[in-house]
Amino acid sequence: MNKLALLAFTLGLAAAANAAQDPEAVFNRSCGMCHNGQLPTAPKKGDAAAWEARKAQGMETLVKHVTEGFNAMPLRGLCMDCSAEDYQAVITWMTK
Repeated sequence: MNKLALLAFTLGLAAAANAAQDPEAVFNRSCGMCHNGQLPTAPKKGDAAAWEARKAQGMETLVKHVTEGFNAMPLRGLCMDCSAEDYQAVITWMTK
C-alpha cells in the first residue's frame, strides 16, 4: 500500500508541475501594468477591436511575440516563470 501511495503522490506532483498558472493572477502580476491602458500600443484587456488583428496572426505567433519580445513587448512579457501554456491562457483571457 505504501508504494501505491508514493506513486499517487509522485504523479500528483508531476501533474501540478505542468499545470498552467491562473491567467488572471499572471495578468495582475506581469501583464496589467501595460495592458490596462497605461501603454497606448499595448492592446487593453477586453478590447476586441484592438485584439482582432493580433488574434488573426494565430496563437503560435502571439506566444512567440511574448516569449521573444516584440516591439514594445518585453522579453517573456515580464513573466519569467510562465510556460507557453500560461501565455496561451493569459492571451485567451485578455482577449475576452
